[in-house]
Amino acid sequence: MSEASVMARHPSGRPAVEVLKHVWTVPLVPGSVRAARERSERSLVSFGLESSSALFGAVLLVVSELVTNAVRHAQDSPDAEVTLHMAEHLLVVSVEDLDPRPITPADADRTSGRGLRTVADLARTFGGDVRIEPSSGGHGKTVLVRFILPEGTP
Repeated sequence: MSEASVMARHPSGRPAVEVLKHVWTVPLVPGSVRAARERSERSLVSFGLESSSALFGAVLLVVSELVTNAVRHAQDSPDAEVTLHMAEHLLVVSVEDLDPRPITPADADRTSGRGLRTVADLARTFGGDVRIEPSSGGHGKTVLVRFILPEGTP
């Protein structure tokens, strides 16, 4: 796991803010969902988030949903990169895989395949959003989920 904690000067010239970032790779096999969730728990605790908070639970569910989707649908990718990144007022969860196929949203009336809708609803609960972008290497995709941190979050 890659861990980073750096101080960055805000563009407005305000005092530096701490940037926390944990990055790790998971193989795309069913057991990876639990492992990603457990590693995310440790990361969030190290970031100073309260394990009893609604945000903590929402982030764990998002990580579980995104890694589950990668395990189920990214057959052309041997693994995925999970990133938790917290700075100032924002917490970002991203999962990147190397499968070139685009994500197709599930039909509203289906009883399965609603993971991304659940993820988007959770992000909106905290004033955030979901974006799907090409992966940094140009092959595959990255799902980015942004949460606005509640007032008083470390």
